[in-house]
Amino acid sequence: MGQKKLIRFNEIKTFDNVLEFPQDVQGKWHTFFKNDHPITLELACGKGEYAVGLGKLYPERNFIGIDIKGNRIWRGAKTALENGMENVGFIRSHIDKITDYFAAEEISEIWITFPDPQLKGARMKKRLTYPRFLKLYQQIVTPGATINLKTDSPDLYQFTKAVIELYELEVLVDDDDIYTKGAVSPELSIKTHYEGLDIAGSNRIHYLKFKINKDLPVEKEAILKQMFVHQEEA
Repeated sequence: MGQKKLIRFNEIKTFDNVLEFPQDVQGKWHTFFKNDHPITLELACGKGEYAVGLGKLYPERNFIGIDIKGNRIWRGAKTALENGMENVGFIRSHIDKITDYFAAEEISEIWITFPDPQLKGARMKKRLTYPRFLKLYQQIVTPGATINLKTDSPDLYQFTKAVIELYELEVLVDDDDIYTKGAVSPELSIKTHYEGLDIAGSNRIHYLKFKINKDLPVEKEAILKQMFVHQEEA
């Protein structure tokens, strides 16, 4: 590990807006934020551009970024501290542990911004819009909560659309290229480090906003797998 990463890993341990693998926090986030405002999660937050950006747009709401990479979280956490943003916090942990950190109906919104599309080999189940992850989100969100996916990966975008259709989830917004439709909303105008890289080389940004308002029967996963069997075998 490089010297800079070591410094950042050590420094976030002193940040009061970062919790690393926290325990006994379910249902207690009102204590962390010192209010009962709605909470939005940014999953796989990287440098926390969305947690911080949304926190600036909506000071009356609370935002938590989650990522396992402490050296990345450092940037967002430091920015929030420097700007006195008491409505922004971070968790260093794995995404599949979120039900350990949040109680039922504790989350009002989720943002998934430029996650790893997991294209190599049989990694489809690691996509953050795969049913097993949606089931985790379903355990912690309010009934009317929305899930937002912003990605430059056409594969992840089409895969998520297929999941939504297969499970008959409610779609609120489906935009295959947000910057060609005129004015972009303040939320979608927030740009992450990875958006600037255009790793997918598609030169377009896809956006989906939907609700997990139906059951997610496990037997449908076999259908989903068959739909994308060519990706599993790649």
